[in-house]
Parts: sequence; C-alpha cells; structure tokens
Amino acid sequence: MKVLVAEDSAKTASFVSKGLAQHGFVVDVAADGNSALSLALAGHYDAFVLDVMLPERDGFSLLADLRSRQVTTPALFLTARGELEDRVRGFEIGADDYLVKPFAISELVARLRAIFRRGAQLKPERLVIADLEIVPARHRAVRGGVDLALTPKEFALLSLLARHRGEVLSRTLIAERVWDMYYDSETNVVDVHIGRLRAKVDAPFDKRLIHTVRGIGYVLEDRA
Repeated sequence: MKVLVAEDSAKTASFVSKGLAQHGFVVDVAADGNSALSLALAGHYDAFVLDVMLPERDGFSLLADLRSRQVTTPALFLTARGELEDRVRGFEIGADDYLVKPFAISELVARLRAIFRRGAQLKPERLVIADLEIVPARHRAVRGGVDLALTPKEFALLSLLARHRGEVLSRTLIAERVWDMYYDSETNVVDVHIGRLRAKVDAPFDKRLIHTVRGIGYVLEDRA
C-alpha cells in the first residue's frame, strides 16, 4: 500500500515513514500543505496521513480541497489536537479516522489496515465505461453485450484502469499494482499485456477505450 504522509515535523515524519515502511508500506512525505496537495493530485495513493497544523495550508483545508476535486482516497488525521470540535470538523470534511499524538506505530498501522478493509467492502459492484461493464465480484467483463474472456492478469489490469478511468497510469504504477513488482524499463511486460487486453477489449469494437499517452503510460476513457 502506498501512503502520503503530510507532516511538518521532521522527527515525526521520519518516525512515521520508517515505522510504516517496516510494515510493508510505501511512503512519500510532504512537509507542508501545498507540497502535499501537489503530491496527492499527481500520485496514486491508497491513503493520506495528514497533520492538521501544516504550514502554507492546514490539514483541514488540504483535505477539503482534495474532496472538492473528487479525490476519494481515505484520509487519517494525525495531530496533537484532540478536541471534540476538531474531530467533528475533520469527519465532516471527509476524514476516515483521527489519531491523536503521541501514538504507537502499531496503532497507526492497525487503523490504516482497518480503513483499507472498509474500502474493500465498499468497492462498487459494477464499473461502467461507455459500453464496457466490469463486475469485480464475479470476475466478469462485458462489452457491447459480449463476454470478454480475460485471464486473471488481464482482468486485474482492466479493473485497475477502470477504477482510475480518465487518469493516466504509468507503467511503474501498473507493474506495482498488477504484478507487485518494480517496473524495469528493460522489460515490456506491461506493454505486452496492454496489447493482449486491447485485442479483446478494443479490437472487435468500433471505438477504442484504452489509449496510450506517449512517454507516460495508459488511460481508459471514452473519448469523443
């Protein structure tokens, strides 16, 4: 799981990032609200861990901005402020949890994993893009009324693209999420599987849904 930690205290940021890394998380750190916003919008994260008292823009305004941009990534506030009104405000903005300093890394890890489990239970039953419909629970993909015979990796790849419809996904991110591997520019595993997926999802139909963004990666969207 990849997590963005927004924390202006270098000591706390180091403590959190090292602790999460020891539990298998991939961590990016931002020291102020504006940097955190840029990273959150440019990257693909499974969760945000946000300090309330950030320089340039506080955690509340940061999360409010992200939610206004339809960024639904789970967020946990990590702060020394534990007053009831602050907690209520955080939840009203769109926070998923709230942990008051001082804290143990084990509790932060437990809370993040609980957020991930809740998110998995709330995954949409269907993903629909144009005439393409994906039913994750049934491992079924249909386009134009035709069932697509996809391998497990092809289905995982298509589902990833569909969950991020309209977003350009890099080969590195795709390799991490689908194959749980670091992408090596010397290998063409992602491109080969995209080609095979296109042969089933796009080739038999009039309109292409899987598009290449040269030098970056791939995007699934219904283009006019």
